[in-house]
Amino acid sequence: MNIELQELMQLVLDRAASDLHLKAGQPPIIRVSGTLERTRLPELSKQDVEDLIYSIITDEQKDKLVNIYELDFSFGVEGLGRFRANIYRERGALAAAFRIVSTTIPSLADLGLPEMCQGLTEKPRGLILVTGPTGSGKSTTLASMIDHINDTRPVHILTIEDPIEYLHHDKVSVISQRELGSDTRSFANALRAALREDPDVILVGEMRDLDTIHLALTAAETGHLVLSTVHTSSAAQTVDRIIDAFPHDQQQQIRIMLSSSLVSIVSQTLIPRQEELAGGSPITKGRVLAAEVLVNTSAIANLIREAKNSQLYATMQMGSKQGMQTLEQSLSTLAKAGVITVDDAYSKTTRADDLKVLLSPERKESQSSQQEPAPERRSMFGRLS
Repeated sequence: MNIELQELMQLVLDRAASDLHLKAGQPPIIRVSGTLERTRLPELSKQDVEDLIYSIITDEQKDKLVNIYELDFSFGVEGLGRFRANIYRERGALAAAFRIVSTTIPSLADLGLPEMCQGLTEKPRGLILVTGPTGSGKSTTLASMIDHINDTRPVHILTIEDPIEYLHHDKVSVISQRELGSDTRSFANALRAALREDPDVILVGEMRDLDTIHLALTAAETGHLVLSTVHTSSAAQTVDRIIDAFPHDQQQQIRIMLSSSLVSIVSQTLIPRQEELAGGSPITKGRVLAAEVLVNTSAIANLIREAKNSQLYATMQMGSKQGMQTLEQSLSTLAKAGVITVDDAYSKTTRADDLKVLLSPERKESQSSQQEPAPERRSMFGRLS
């Protein structure tokens, strides 16, 4: 196949796609508005895929790929932008997945996050977690938070990423970006060193093991603002995941640490956005973000300390004055506004009964006194992307 990777990347950008997949026996495949689409290009052979991959990796990266069969990295293409890549082996042949990384960092409001999320970045210390499934925009949310701090606070921001996606430049803050593999051997090693590098804000790309989780909690307790991600789908599940990472005899101590250091958990997901044509038929145009937000109030901290995680959801339902909302409240707001379909809303919830109650016609006119009035809730999502 006589095509360059740069041409494929241009196609991805022209189609407003988020991902590109290359594998032998298939044409290049792109993801548009969350759905995979085969391009009309010819099928790729094993040699085609290998040639495309080898055109962008270094000799050192080739050796790593040969030895461990997987490779994560990011790269830039002049005139096009930045891309995150994962190379892997599939049935004995090389395959690749590329994620488009915007060269501009959107604001939190542009992402469709609640207004209170901006206030989270103004905290002097503590732990902020952004969670969600793969491809839900966690890295972009963290980049937006870091960019807001960079615009407003004279602090030292240290990031530890795998790989570096968004490139930050010093503004009001000073930013040091470290990448696994080229700048450090592991998240845990980088976190240990970080405490001697005079950071005010630390971004940990992912809390993926016990050492990293413990060091992140310690950094948050000792006066740093720590931001990170966890692959969980709800705030309560995130608390469980962190606690369960530790041996049973340490879990109560970790509950106390988490209850005192946690600032907020933002659990997000992306849903196809619907727009109506002139004739009234809906079309999909991009994706919109729905978010569950937990804020660590005294009530939340007490539930975490006492291992009453099952009550976190009910507390979030009643915590709108503190900026909290459940995923179902976010989904219902978007569905009632016609931004997403009701079917898509149900596809993203594990609490269908709660969502059904929120979407019921009688609730349009009469909201619970424990929730914010409708105009204020709509303003939280005033600009949706």
